[in-house]
Amino acid sequence: MAKKKTPQTRDDVLELAIEDIRSKFGEGSIMRLGESFKAAVEVISTGILPLDVALGIGGLPRGRIVEIFGPEGSGKTTVALHAVAEAQKAGGVAAFIDAEHALDPRLAHNLGVDVQSLYIAQPDSGEQALYVLDTLVRSSAVDIVVIDSVAALTPQAEIDGKIGDSQVGLQARLMSYALRRLTSAISKSNCVVVFINQLRAKISTGYSQGPQETTTGGRALKFYSSVRIEVKRGKGVSKGDDTIGHELWMKVVKNKQAPPFKTGHCTLLYGKGLPKGMSILDMAIDFNVVKRKGSWLAYKGETLGQGKDTVAQYIEEHPDLMQEISAEVLAVSSEGLSLALSELEPPLPLEDDENSVPSLSIEDGILELDEEVETGDEEEK
Repeated sequence: MAKKKTPQTRDDVLELAIEDIRSKFGEGSIMRLGESFKAAVEVISTGILPLDVALGIGGLPRGRIVEIFGPEGSGKTTVALHAVAEAQKAGGVAAFIDAEHALDPRLAHNLGVDVQSLYIAQPDSGEQALYVLDTLVRSSAVDIVVIDSVAALTPQAEIDGKIGDSQVGLQARLMSYALRRLTSAISKSNCVVVFINQLRAKISTGYSQGPQETTTGGRALKFYSSVRIEVKRGKGVSKGDDTIGHELWMKVVKNKQAPPFKTGHCTLLYGKGLPKGMSILDMAIDFNVVKRKGSWLAYKGETLGQGKDTVAQYIEEHPDLMQEISAEVLAVSSEGLSLALSELEPPLPLEDDENSVPSLSIEDGILELDEEVETGDEEEK
């Protein structure tokens, strides 16, 4: 029989409990937040500086679920493909689960995606799509997986049924079951899983307040997502009589890593994606990284050029400068979460009271209370 350890203080009790947890579930199963915080905010850039700033941590958090939702044609897939391109540029492996069977390789290429190395699956059912996702995540060999879209994850029972058959809640139950399985595996694999979702009108029998639209797939995805990004289209961008794009508005409506409800916007050009030069320049001016001198613009005391269009093109033609300015904007805009944590004053320690410490022991690997516990002076009867 294993020898009992009898702790004397609260710290001894806690140490004994932590040792027991780690012996059962492995190192890293429990730790101080300060020890794990740096890993918790490791990110993959979206490649869209206004969105990286709005996210507060510089990109999409690794090991987490992200939902990008909005109306049709707003730019959801474009945003996701920009993140895929950034992951590949950093040497990562990316996969795209095309449940809609609508991915355009030419568009992906124009957005910077290496289509030759991108893994793509076009599943026939929701179960197949989520099995592919589960297998990729558990391999721990993929950095980002995009599922396009939740609305197209059709349950097999619905496929096998007849058109017009009522199949209530099948997709919601499928998503709830899959996400319960996936959440822990995604965290351990350090993979970013991006679900693209659509909006549907709420069906109501009477007057109701609040949003009249909701996302598909039930409530599970809203709950399990660490980040939810709403994408909307703004006014069109014209060149002569032709409409060549539209303004893209992005709002972080949920964020477990930084303060939510921040917004960012840029221009989306059809077939070309998001021109980085102008969006980076706008953000740099807003954060006073690039300074105005009349119509001239300067960075670190050196003149970049005259007029925003000219300077934006110059920045885009010089990738090193573009990266340097982007990094400085992110540094200036950073919420400094790790610094804030380190500056928090710890609570005052409680005085050790031997009479209030339960006597714990580990016997045969089982953490248990001793039968006899000293309680100090007996109460007067």
